[in-house]
Amino acid sequence: MNFFEAILMGIIQGLTEFLPVSSSAHIRIAGALLGQDPGAAFTAIIQLGTESAVLLYFRHDIARILSHWFMCLKGKDGSEISQRLGSEDRDASLGWFIIVGTLPIVIAGLLFQKSIESGLRNLWITVLMLIVFGLLLWYFDAKSAQTKTIKEMTLKDAVIFGIGQMLALVPGVSRSGGTITFGRALGYTREDAARISFLMAIPAVFGAGILETFKSLGAAGATSGFPGWGATICATIVSFVVGYLVIIAFLKIVSTFSYKGFAIYRIAIAVIVALLLITGVLAPLAGPSV
Repeated sequence: MNFFEAILMGIIQGLTEFLPVSSSAHIRIAGALLGQDPGAAFTAIIQLGTESAVLLYFRHDIARILSHWFMCLKGKDGSEISQRLGSEDRDASLGWFIIVGTLPIVIAGLLFQKSIESGLRNLWITVLMLIVFGLLLWYFDAKSAQTKTIKEMTLKDAVIFGIGQMLALVPGVSRSGGTITFGRALGYTREDAARISFLMAIPAVFGAGILETFKSLGAAGATSGFPGWGATICATIVSFVVGYLVIIAFLKIVSTFSYKGFAIYRIAIAVIVALLLITGVLAPLAGPSV
């Protein structure tokens, strides 16, 4: 992958990370069309750009949650365990819910790392997941109530959101798509389901990105498809800028419209990729760099 192709990947990452359409699927498909899979390491690193956009956009919410979490842990509301865990402070409890919701993807990522970086990147799996979760998003968004807000989040809900995020380890599911779908199934409003998705992704994505960065420090040249650090850093910056603009637009869209359009888009992309696979234009698994 050359410099300009890496920049293109950064644009695609920024455009798709926060939409329920699977950024990893789009990166995987674009890489296949360019002749090689950019790899899980490159994908994880450029996600640091889009997650930095989340930090900037939600900086006030994040600062409030962190400060309340630390103050409660130190005993501002009392020395009882429940009080230290935020039983009397919604912002502190939300911090704990984000931690709990992060655990499933961390555990699954460590246990199934080899499969995530190899077998699960089969484009037929991506096609299947795009369709299945597109239909699920369509169904739950149409049938579920819009009554719950982020202030009503419970520990049980955090675990369910976490499972939705965990499933996004499979390209085609979508991190935001999985959490938003599960959130809509729980009855959260469209906008609050998206907000929870954004906040819950921060520790998981930053953790994966930082880990892949250190893993790639001494072996970037040997990593198949890795475009080099200069191109990767530029792609990450591009994904940050584009991602920030997408957050603003996305939250405005979902406060007015349903997720139906995103579900239809997922299915359409899956059909196109399936046709390209059937006709031999694309191969299910990436070959060596060319």
